[in-house]
Amino acid sequence: MGSPVWAKTPAPVFVLNSLDGNVSVIDPVSWTETKRIPTGKEPHHLYLTPDEKSVIVANALSDSLTFIDPRTAQVQRTVTGILDPYQLRFSPDMKWFVIAANRLNHVDIYRWDGQNATLAKRIPTGKTPSHLWIDSQSKIAWVSMQDSDELVAIDLGTQTLKSRTQIGSVPADVFGTPDDKFLLVAVMGHDGVEVYDISTVQPKLVKTIPTGKGAHAFRALGDKRHVLVSNRVGNSISQIDYLNMGVVAEFPGPSGPDCMDITADGQTILVASRWAKKLTVIDIATRKVLRQIPVGKSPHGVWTLDHAPRN
Repeated sequence: MGSPVWAKTPAPVFVLNSLDGNVSVIDPVSWTETKRIPTGKEPHHLYLTPDEKSVIVANALSDSLTFIDPRTAQVQRTVTGILDPYQLRFSPDMKWFVIAANRLNHVDIYRWDGQNATLAKRIPTGKTPSHLWIDSQSKIAWVSMQDSDELVAIDLGTQTLKSRTQIGSVPADVFGTPDDKFLLVAVMGHDGVEVYDISTVQPKLVKTIPTGKGAHAFRALGDKRHVLVSNRVGNSISQIDYLNMGVVAEFPGPSGPDCMDITADGQTILVASRWAKKLTVIDIATRKVLRQIPVGKSPHGVWTLDHAPRN
């Protein structure tokens, strides 16, 4: 028997249109938008379930999650009653599902049984919890506080605050190195990345890496050595060697680069150009923009099933 048809067909690229309340579905062969999926108000981030059978869209202002088949782009179900889901992440051991409530100033810890999420604890935090990272041991969730300029550590097992650290101005995304020793924080107010040693009880700032204005979102290249950070105001993308903690390459990032994904072959960056209503496709080898695809208003999250490793 031959391979199933779906195995030969590249998975679509999903782009969240935050101000339109829908998702653009992009064909990665023709690079055209094939349809838009209505979700809820202000979808900002999305994440694959651990079994990779669903991509979850977090609709912040609708207090809901939309589950979409990442291969067929068909809506599977909508889960309501999830308060202010802004950023979301599963723990590596697949037991925990963590959501940052950006406007309501709390983090929700859910238990995940493989199909459904059950709230374990709602934890009040600092002002405007923004982005999440969970360590490789599934023990600690690190959360940036965008308006109180803090880094908060939450113990998942006990659902309690473990530490609170004052950091740079207007922190956004966070990224942990695979050895769980360092945490990188994109600091929009300082136009670069702060590096914290998190192997100690209290995180310690060890280095600041200048990248560009409005350092915002991370995406690992998948080689366990490099991570990209989008500089949303500087209209650029910096490649950081996180073994040496320095910038080793720069890419164009037109019109407010935000969230990114990397294609499975490791050759292409997909980035939301937030202010231009476009998905920008960048060739990693030549560091040039290949094309831009029109999408909806204020595109934010970008995701595809056919992706490079995320570390």
